[in-house]
Amino acid sequence: MSKPKVAFIGTGGTIASHGTGALDLIAYSRTKRVYPLDELLGMVPVLKEVAEIVEAPFRQVHSTSMGPADWPDLARHIDGILSDDSELDGAVVTHGTATLEETAYFLNLVLKTKKTVVVVGAQRPPTGLSTDAFLNLVNGARTAASPQARGLGVLVCLNDEIHAAREVTKTSTFRLQTFRTPDFGLLGHADADEVTIYRRPTRAHAPNTPFSPDPILPRVDIAISYAGSDGAQIRGLFTSKPAGIVIAGFAPGMTTPGERQAMEEAIESGIAVVQATRALSGRVIHFEGLRPKGVIASDNLSPQKARVLLMLALAHGVNAEKDLIDVFRTF
Repeated sequence: MSKPKVAFIGTGGTIASHGTGALDLIAYSRTKRVYPLDELLGMVPVLKEVAEIVEAPFRQVHSTSMGPADWPDLARHIDGILSDDSELDGAVVTHGTATLEETAYFLNLVLKTKKTVVVVGAQRPPTGLSTDAFLNLVNGARTAASPQARGLGVLVCLNDEIHAAREVTKTSTFRLQTFRTPDFGLLGHADADEVTIYRRPTRAHAPNTPFSPDPILPRVDIAISYAGSDGAQIRGLFTSKPAGIVIAGFAPGMTTPGERQAMEEAIESGIAVVQATRALSGRVIHFEGLRPKGVIASDNLSPQKARVLLMLALAHGVNAEKDLIDVFRTF
């Protein structure tokens, strides 16, 4: 029986970083040394037992530098690799963990491939004691090749856990179990014997979305609520002329009176405003009187993912309140 065929697309991050020694588990990025994709994969010879590996490097980008300027190119790169080689079963994208969830969600909304795409990262560099980089690479390949993982949208796989790109978030600074899905839990496991899936995401995801990576993404900013805020942070964003602002408000999706006034001013000036919550769990709902008229509820999307969806919606000409409400209820 032939082995599955999986493409590896490298973008840098901790998973490719070269520290100064076994106990350099925090400040390793100061070395500015990064393993090229071929060298990184060569450190994990067992990968060749799991699948036939195709190297398709993207570009080395630290995760704190990864963002809207890179996402469209990355999406086109992934779609191109998977469409050019019909024998590929899926792809693994290596990525820094700081912005991994945002990149994964963007890909989840724009990719057109039906093949499985898995985003992996690491909390400890390959040079570190008890690194998680190597097993995450292996489990990423196994998940990308697994028939069980088909049709779930873009997946995130670290620490033997498989999560949906829409739902997962980084919850801890240094712990290996940092990626969690607060309300619903993981989709499945990548264990030594097999990949197992226990539930499926129900929200629309790639490849069945109307979004593409082609339109220029507009500027969308995030403001966070805090006790006593007079709205100055929100008003300060006006100077950069964003197309939208996401408010990371108090649970269950409220703001201070000063912030509410600033949100009204934003809407009056033509800025789309989405209400999210700074809490890690729960929905923000549409509730008359709870917030200014015209503010869109984020549902259960985190502020950072609400920003991604709002950018894509606005880029594709969705700006009417009713239509934006539908978008946040669909994706």
